[in-house]
Amino acid sequence: MCGITGYIGFRDAYPIVVNGLKRLEYRGYDSSGIMMYDGKEIHLSKTKGKVSDLEAITDNDEKRKKGNIGIGHTRWATHGVPNDVNSHPHVSQSGELVIVHNGIIENYDTLKKELISRGYVFKSDTDTEVLVNLIEEVKKNEGCKLGQAVQLALTSVVGAYAIAVFDKTKPNELVIARLGSPIAIGVGKDNSEFFVASDASPFIEYTKNAIYLEDEELAVVKIGKDIKVRKIKDDSMVDTNIQKLQLSLDQIEKGGYDHFMLKEIHEQPKAIIDTYRGRMLPNEGIIKMSGIDDHLNKFLNAERIIIIACGTSWHAGLVGEYLIEDMARIPVEVEYASEFRYRNPIITPNDVVIAISQSGETADTLAAIKLAKSKGAFVFGICNVVGSSIARETHAGAYTHAGPEIGVASTKAFTTQITVLTLISLKLAKAKGTMSNSAFRMYLQKMQLIPAKIEALLKIDEKVKEIAAVYKDAKNCLYLGRGFNFPVALEGALKLKEISYIHAEGYPAAEMKHGPIALIDENMPIFVIATNKGHYEKVVSNIQEIKSRSGKIIAIVTEGDTQVKEIADHVIEIPETEEALTPLLTTIPFQLLSYHIAVMLNKNVDQPRNLAKSVTVE
Repeated sequence: MCGITGYIGFRDAYPIVVNGLKRLEYRGYDSSGIMMYDGKEIHLSKTKGKVSDLEAITDNDEKRKKGNIGIGHTRWATHGVPNDVNSHPHVSQSGELVIVHNGIIENYDTLKKELISRGYVFKSDTDTEVLVNLIEEVKKNEGCKLGQAVQLALTSVVGAYAIAVFDKTKPNELVIARLGSPIAIGVGKDNSEFFVASDASPFIEYTKNAIYLEDEELAVVKIGKDIKVRKIKDDSMVDTNIQKLQLSLDQIEKGGYDHFMLKEIHEQPKAIIDTYRGRMLPNEGIIKMSGIDDHLNKFLNAERIIIIACGTSWHAGLVGEYLIEDMARIPVEVEYASEFRYRNPIITPNDVVIAISQSGETADTLAAIKLAKSKGAFVFGICNVVGSSIARETHAGAYTHAGPEIGVASTKAFTTQITVLTLISLKLAKAKGTMSNSAFRMYLQKMQLIPAKIEALLKIDEKVKEIAAVYKDAKNCLYLGRGFNFPVALEGALKLKEISYIHAEGYPAAEMKHGPIALIDENMPIFVIATNKGHYEKVVSNIQEIKSRSGKIIAIVTEGDTQVKEIADHVIEIPETEEALTPLLTTIPFQLLSYHIAVMLNKNVDQPRNLAKSVTVE
C-alpha cells in the first residue's frame, strides 16, 4: 500500500524518482506526486490518478523536473478522498519541509487540533500534513536540526509510518524513519548518492547495496557521509547493516508478456523448483529445512498448529491444514490474521503458530505474530521477501523463493506457499512415523514431477481463453471443491473477483444444498473441481444436481475422465497426481481463466482497483 521513492546525489533526480514510482505501482494507489528541488526552489507536482497522469503535468513544465534531489509517492487513500490536494508530497506551513509518508497516524486528529490552536492552517484532509507540521513545530520550538525534530515528533505519534523528509534549509540531506511500513535506502559508491524506496526495485540498476531500517529507527542521509541510524525512542546509535541485493532488473520486468500476472503464472514451474531445490532430495529420501530441523521438537510436541494469514495466503493455509492433519496427524486451525488478534484467542506455549505472507509486511499478520509471541507460542514464518518484517519477527521460517511478484493478484506466491507447506507436512509425517518410508519417497518423486505437469497444463491456455470468452459477461459465479481442493475453489473465486470485478463465491461442494443451490439457473456458471481422487463420486452427484437445474458446468477433471465429460458443458483436464498434490495443478486453470476474462473486459489486470499488493495498514 502506497509507495515511496527518493534520490539525493549527482544525477538528475526526476527520471529516477518517476521510474521508481512506476515500479511501485504494483503496491496499489489512487494518486501520485513528486517534489523536486532545483537548488533554490521546491517544485511540487501532484495529481489524482496514475503516474502517467503525473508525467503529463510535469511534461508541460520543464522546471518541475530540474534538480538532483527529489522525493515521490503513490498514495492509497486512507484519510481523505483521492484528489490532487490530498496527494503526497505534503509541505509544511512555512514551505520549508516536505514529506512523503506510508502508513496511518492514528492520533492525527488530536495532534491536528493542537496545531490549529497554535495557528496552523491545513489544506488537505490527510494525517500526513499533520505530521509534517508537527515536525516543523518541534523544529521551531526546540531550535533543533531536522533529524532531531523528526525524532522528537515521532515520539508523539501513534500509528505506523515510513517517511522521507526534506528540509529546504538543509538541502544536502534526507531524514528517513520507519515503524510498521518497510523502507529501504540504496547506498551509492563512496556515499556520493543515496536512494530511498519502499522496496529495492526502484534503484536496482544503480546500486546493489541497501540498508533496510527496522521498526523505530531513523536515518539521516547526507551526501558524502556515512548513514547514521538511531533508535527513535532512546536516541541510541544502531550499527548499519548494508546488504547485497540479490534482485535483478529482468525479474521486475514483463519479459515479453502482456502483463505481469501472465508472466508470473508461467513462472510457476521454475518458482516451485526454486522453492524445493536444496530442501527436497528425492534420491536420498530426505527433506532438509533448517527452520524445521532446528526446532523439530517444537512441532512434534505441539498440541496444535495455528496458521494465520490473509487473502490468498489464508487459502494456502487452508490447504496446509488438510496436508498437515492428513499426513502428520497434528491438529491444525486456520485463522484470518485480521480477526485473530481481536477475538482474545486462546494461545499457549504448547502451540506452534505458522504465519504466511507473500510480502512479509502484512500489518494484520505482523500484529497476530506479536500477540502469539507474547503468549509464549513458537512462531514460524513463511514469506517470499528476504529480510522482511515477518522474517525478522518470527522465531524461524522458510522463504518461498518465488521471486518478485508484481501483479497484485497473487499466483506463484500461492503455489510456492503450498509447496513449502507440503514439504513441512511430509517432513513432520516422517519424523512422527505417521507415514511409511515408501509413501514418503513416493510423495517426493511425485512432487518432483509437479513443475513439468504445470508446464504441460499451461499449454491449454487457448482452450481456457475460449471458455473465458463464453462466460466473461456473467454477473455471478460459483466455485465448488471438496477436500484438498475446497481452498482452491475459494482461491479461484477470489482471483475472478480481484481482477474482473465479477461477483464469485467459493464453497465446499457438499454445502451447495445448504443455500447456494438457490442461485443456480441457466445464467449461472459453476466451476467444479472433480479430480478422480478422494470424493469423486460425491462431486459427480453435485454436478448432476447442478445440471438438473440448468446451471452451466465448467469442470476440472483428471486426464482420461469420461463420466464428468458427459455431463459438463466444458471440461479442463489436468495431469494425474496424488490427491494431496492436486491443488498445485487445479489452481492453474482458474488463474488463466480469471486473467483472460479480465483482459477481455479491459480491466487493469496487474493493478485492479482499490487493491494493494502489500497491505501494510490494518
